[in-house]
Amino acid sequence: MLPAMPISIKDTIFLRAFSFAKIPLLFAAGPKVVSLDERSCVVSLPFRRGNRNHLGSMYFGALCIGADAAGGLIAAKLLRNVKSGKGSLIFKDFTAKFLKRPEGETHFICRSGEQIREAVERAEKSGERVELPVPVTATVPSVSGDEPVAEFVLTLSLKVRKSES
Repeated sequence: MLPAMPISIKDTIFLRAFSFAKIPLLFAAGPKVVSLDERSCVVSLPFRRGNRNHLGSMYFGALCIGADAAGGLIAAKLLRNVKSGKGSLIFKDFTAKFLKRPEGETHFICRSGEQIREAVERAEKSGERVELPVPVTATVPSVSGDEPVAEFVLTLSLKVRKSES
């Protein structure tokens, strides 16, 4: 019997399959799930040619892609499990502060899992759209440890359409 696959690999496969089918630009950036649980999500983007700018640091568009993935992955997994209908998510707006040049594999950290779970529950109960600001921090552990290189706030907009019974 084959050993069980680690959760981060399963989550990376889910993220890559979803992005391949629905968001090809996210797929092209090569995201990897470092960790994902009910409280937080860490997604990394490789520091490779396709993600770099003309100055040799991570391109701001790639940074935004990483923030999108980290900010949306918890909600996407929770919405897959709603029992009363079909859930959807989108980001309504986005702000960013670029603090330092990211010159290595970049980690995007979202620690809003509890708030996202509560928002999904509210959306499921009400059937109305629910919005929530979701902060995401980017770091380059190999260069500057836990020091942020960028900070983002994405407004997550959730809705659960109730099934016809």
